[in-house]
Amino acid sequence: MRILYIDTSSSFLYTGIVEESNLLCEVKKEYNHELSKYALPEIVEMFESNNIDPKSIDKIIVVNGPGSFTGIRIGITIAKTYAWSLNIPITTITSLEAMMLSSNSNKYYVPLIDARRDYVFGAIYSDKKEQILKPKHIKIEDLKQKLEDIDDYIVITNDDIDLGEKESYDPDILTIVEYFKDKESINPHAVNPDYLKLTEAEESKLND
Repeated sequence: MRILYIDTSSSFLYTGIVEESNLLCEVKKEYNHELSKYALPEIVEMFESNNIDPKSIDKIIVVNGPGSFTGIRIGITIAKTYAWSLNIPITTITSLEAMMLSSNSNKYYVPLIDARRDYVFGAIYSDKKEQILKPKHIKIEDLKQKLEDIDDYIVITNDDIDLGEKESYDPDILTIVEYFKDKESINPHAVNPDYLKLTEAEESKLND
């Protein structure tokens, strides 16, 4: 099986192609505010430079959040269009699951993304990768309380968050894809962003 992985939930483009437990190629580049401009051309170039036919992809795994609202939409749009036009199975995973799976620690995993205003997008997984706290938008102080009963954990983040021992996130695309390759596929039209919180525009409407 040949699987395309896409993650644009941050300022980075993380994408790669995995076939039969082998990472054929990958791209890990930061674009900041130009991600929407370069994401699709980079994916196309990845296919072309490695002589891979886009029609040879058997499945797409795309990260649908949480993270950057704009970034998430970019990856979702590319993945949905690709899957629908070529009738390719597609499934979604969270950015926090990807972060957890990319760590080589044998401790409890606490992947975190700064959500500003003393909030984070976070989750807690056991050392056996079992979900303890599902991905959610949570106050840092509330998360600290949930971690009080956990003796040994590693925080996985690329943001300036001080909650204990920390390691940077560098996606292990092969491990992520291998873990989720058999996850049930869904209709491309049912693939939507999972922001875990309202957008600022939605929040403004509620406060009006």
